[in-house]
Amino acid sequence: MRLSDVMSAMDLATFPQVALVLFLGVFLVVVVRVYVRGRAADFENVSRLPFEDDAPAAEQSSPR
Repeated sequence: MRLSDVMSAMDLATFPQVALVLFLGVFLVVVVRVYVRGRAADFENVSRLPFEDDAPAAEQSSPR
């Protein structure tokens, strides 16, 4: 049995369907993780990071 025999016998339309199911599964896991109520405090802290006046990490670690 050669590889060309196996590939010609396979229904190649199943690969996109499997990929779609995997994508939807990962997408749903991400959505659930984002909207869990216990993480609201984490998102609030992270949302304020761009407004902090601290120097970037590269400038803080350089010796003077």
